[in-house]
Order: sequence, then structure tokens, then C-alpha cells
Amino acid sequence: MSPFTSTVTTEEQHNTGNSPAPVTNTVIPQTCPKTVNANRKTIAMLGAGAWGSALATLASVNDHELRVWSRRGELSLEEAIADADVIISAISMKGVRSVAAQLKELSIPKDAIIVTATKGLEPKTTLTPSQIWQETFPDHPVVVLSGPNLSKEIEAGLPAATVVASADENAAIAVQELFSSNCFRVYTNTDPVGTELGGTLKNVIAIGVGICEGLNLGTNAKSALITRALPEIIRIGTHFGAQPETFLGLAGLGDMLATCMSPLSRNHRVGYGLAQGKDLKQILEELGSTAEGVNTTKVLINLANREGIPISISRQIYRLLKGTVTPMAAVEALMERELKAESCELFENSDEEE
Repeated sequence: MSPFTSTVTTEEQHNTGNSPAPVTNTVIPQTCPKTVNANRKTIAMLGAGAWGSALATLASVNDHELRVWSRRGELSLEEAIADADVIISAISMKGVRSVAAQLKELSIPKDAIIVTATKGLEPKTTLTPSQIWQETFPDHPVVVLSGPNLSKEIEAGLPAATVVASADENAAIAVQELFSSNCFRVYTNTDPVGTELGGTLKNVIAIGVGICEGLNLGTNAKSALITRALPEIIRIGTHFGAQPETFLGLAGLGDMLATCMSPLSRNHRVGYGLAQGKDLKQILEELGSTAEGVNTTKVLINLANREGIPISISRQIYRLLKGTVTPMAAVEALMERELKAESCELFENSDEEE
């Protein structure tokens, strides 16, 4: 075996599809040689899709014991979490609460750190994944992992950086040490809400940038959209207690740039498909995997309506997803808004149409 080859045991293929297949011999490029770890941890990875498999690859580089659980796999949830030091959730948003409830019934190891790498909002409650985990396990530290991390690039061993955030600084540092390598730089912060919302809400904007791409509107339009969308995200985040500066870092602007500018992004591909005249259902079927921005947009609009927060760009994207407006009509609606001075308008009152 090559010195840059690592074996990860899982029961589900690590790509954007869901075809079950054993995964072995995940090749790590020479920039990420496998290390011998004197402080080896036992990690339970929940989720074997593209992102879960990418995280499993990173953990294997640092020689941790890794158990990967998926709904289609042979390994039971109880077996996966037995004696785990760290439990990492990389499942889709719709599965977070049910899996958390299953774990509560099993009783997780008392000192286990819970890491959530899921991006989304729960439709009924508008809770983030970390809030659901913390609500379910109030006595365990919960750490949010989020940043400009496209799973295919992570799998290829290309250099990347991310943020791990928690109210428990020691837990964040422990997770930082768990994943840090010479191809994956990990930063800590103490703003889990901001870190999580930055990674969640940028998926909505990525759909909009995909629309710009599909309409061939040019770099100027995409740059304007991203820049004017950032205050919308900050406005939502600060309303719920996040720190504004978090959204200017890796988990905010960094993640937005990666997701908005890359054709690898599933949310970007949704927007591109809409601009090409495709039906949303058809686009999602072609993707064969989750594009969290679609569901997040619906939850975001309900949240903004309830709290009176203006989000003009996100509202047009919502109308596009509903099929009540054409891509060009949405662009025109944004371009024809009342003229004003440029400002971040973080605390502006809402005067939008519902």
C-alpha cells in the first residue's frame, strides 16, 4: 500500500449519490501523508454521503479509529458510538432530530463531544442542527464545523481551511486537533450560532449566483449579488445573537465564495438549472443528492416574515423556487428597487412585500 493511502471502512459509496458500496483504499495525495498519532481518538461518523466521507478521509489522515454509520450500512448505531470520544453528525438536515432521538435512547458515552457538520434549518422550529443536538444532550459539549469545504476537493487532498466553534472552548480545541493536518487548517471561535448560520444561509445565495451563471449575466452581476447578499445573512445572524465579524470569516464570506463560485456546489447547480428553464423537481432528481439551500430558503422566508427582517435577494430566490417568477423577472425586480445609499443596513426595518 502507498504511504499516502488510507483505509476507511464504510458501507456506503462516498460520492453525491446513495449507491451502497464498500469503500477502501481512499488515496490521500502527497500533501497529506498519514501520520502516526500518539493521541488516537475513537470517532463515530454519522452519515456516509459526500461530506461525511470527506470528513472520514480527514480523520483517517490523523490515524484516528473511525466507525462510519449510515442508514443502509450493516454497522448499528449502538456499535458505532460505543466508547466514542467524538460523535460527528454529517447527516442531512431532515434526519438530525430523529438520529439525535435514537442516540438519546442509546445513551452516548458521558464524555463524548458532539460535532455537527450539517447545514440547514429545521422547518417547524427554525432551529439549527447544533441547537437540536444541544437541546437533546444538554450535558455534552456541541461543536459546529463549517467553512469553505467542497467535499470533492477535500477528498482530493487539496488544501482547505475550516472553523470549529463552540461555547466550550476546550471542546473546540479538541476538535481542532482532531482534524488539523498539512492539508486542512482548522481555526476555533466561540460563536457557534454565527458559524452555523453563515454555512447555512449562503446556500440560498448560491442558488442566486447559479441563476446569474445560467443567464450569462457576467462577473459584475455575480459580484454585486454576493456583496449585497452578505448584509442579509448578517442581519439574520445578528438578530439571533451571532457576532457580525463571524460572517466576514471562513464560515461566512469564505463559505459563501466557495459555494457561490464553484460548479461543484449543488446549490449553485440548482440555480443554474432554473436559469436554463428546468423544473426544480427535475433538477433535484438529476443531482441525486441533497441541496440544502432549497429547504433552507423556505424556512428563511418564514423566519424573516415572523421577525420582520428584510431579505430582498433571498425573497426573489424563494419566488423562483416556487415558480411564481421567471429568472429575468427576479433580476429586474432587484434592479428596479428604490434607489438608496450603500450601507450594510444590518438593523433596517422590513418594508418588503410578503
